[in-house]
Amino acid sequence: MTGIAQRQELQAKIWKIANEVRGSVDGWDFKQFVLGALFYRFISENFTNYIEGGDESVNYANYPDKEITPAIKDDAIKTKGYFIYPSQLFVNVALTANTNPNLNTDLKAIFDAIESSANGYPSEPDIKGLFADFDTTSTRLGNTVEAKNSRLAAVLKGVEELNFGNFEDNQIDLFGDAYEFLISNYAANAGKSGGEFFTPQHVSKLIAQLAMHKQKTVNKIYDPAAGSGSLLLQAKKHFENHIIEEGFYGQEVNHTTYNLARMNMFLHNINYDKFNLALGNTLIDPHYGDEKPFDAIVSNPPYSIKWIGDDDPTLINDDRFAPAGVLAPKSKADFAFVLHALHYLSGKGRAAIVCFPGIFYRSGAEQKIRKYLVDNNFVETIISLAPNLFYGTSIAVNILVLSKHKTENKTQFIDASGEAFFKKATNNNILLDEHIEQIMQLFNSKQHVAHVAKTVDNRLIIENDYNLSVSSYVEAKDNREQVDITKLNDEITKTVKKINKLRAEIVAIVKEIEA
Repeated sequence: MTGIAQRQELQAKIWKIANEVRGSVDGWDFKQFVLGALFYRFISENFTNYIEGGDESVNYANYPDKEITPAIKDDAIKTKGYFIYPSQLFVNVALTANTNPNLNTDLKAIFDAIESSANGYPSEPDIKGLFADFDTTSTRLGNTVEAKNSRLAAVLKGVEELNFGNFEDNQIDLFGDAYEFLISNYAANAGKSGGEFFTPQHVSKLIAQLAMHKQKTVNKIYDPAAGSGSLLLQAKKHFENHIIEEGFYGQEVNHTTYNLARMNMFLHNINYDKFNLALGNTLIDPHYGDEKPFDAIVSNPPYSIKWIGDDDPTLINDDRFAPAGVLAPKSKADFAFVLHALHYLSGKGRAAIVCFPGIFYRSGAEQKIRKYLVDNNFVETIISLAPNLFYGTSIAVNILVLSKHKTENKTQFIDASGEAFFKKATNNNILLDEHIEQIMQLFNSKQHVAHVAKTVDNRLIIENDYNLSVSSYVEAKDNREQVDITKLNDEITKTVKKINKLRAEIVAIVKEIEA
């Protein structure tokens, strides 16, 4: 079976579990239980493989818990970041799931034990609270213990039946792809809330390539609005691990999504010491300010959300916002995220940020921020994408590429909104690899392509009141039918003559009948 066929089979089975087991529980809420079970199975099998070390004579699942020495446990936590006793493994819990009257409380105790195993170790902040949203005692699973256990058992048994292949056969990405498939399907059915926290893989791939273009190595990659971590993970998928030297960094304000991002790191086999994710509001409580600037920044921040802005007079003195001399409007925080990213960007790096189109032409504070960006030559490229690429919104978004190492005072504009740059799908449009390659070729060349791409001198932008809309610089192709007026008038004259002749003939016939 090919990788594509295997992936499709997995996705179909996972969606079947979700639909069959969900029952009266809302799908957007119930995803936590499905994802929690997937994650539980993954770390159980991953930990087992680590303990067994490829020795076929060792079967960790059959080991008595009492034979685990403190030294074994200590060494495992230092390496993996957590510890799971044999009796706590997914395979052993799933074995008796249908007959265990204490399944929900047993699971809670196991999850608490896995999390607490990291207490006092460097991995503690990366493990703590991972299972917080997999609440096995929640009334969302049912009003009785029996109902809760029945639904939990169905989830565990369904996940148990999934064929992920052997980790030795490099099937771990397949597990991660299945996980992302489930998230994307729930996001597609969740309306706006889904689009706010999940960036489709095809868009993530383009953003990652833009941020890391022509960089043979980057010190680390950062997302100030990390969501479920999909943008960071696309960087891992697209580039060899050694190119990202110090790992993956991100901050996320939503606690549930923050947990999903951490799970996603483990699911993609990124060890706890190679990622650093923080919980909190990036704009008013930023982390990593003391870190070295980042060589690659990727982000899809929430569009036009409200923030405290100038209601907090101290923010204008913040090193991130002070250089622009003005704060982003309180009702539209978009440029606050842009300025934050710019401040965290290294001299050799790039930031690729998904932006709402309105920020590129509105007046007021946003115009002043654009003036700061253009006057200091930080804007490398603005790309207009096709509409309906994201879950829950049909907005045709832009990608802003920032750079601090430009050699010319010019800015590139790319109109990638035409049908040559996307494929129409049932629910959403998608970017195929060929579309991403076309955009990257335009980005790399900086050459003029009629109706598609244009690089202009920044003086032209200044003369245009710092308007950065792609449509202001890339002339749209006129697809209207060209009409030859002279020829059309001749045809109309001939048609009128024919009509008059027919009318005369009809009048004659009528007179004949009346006579």
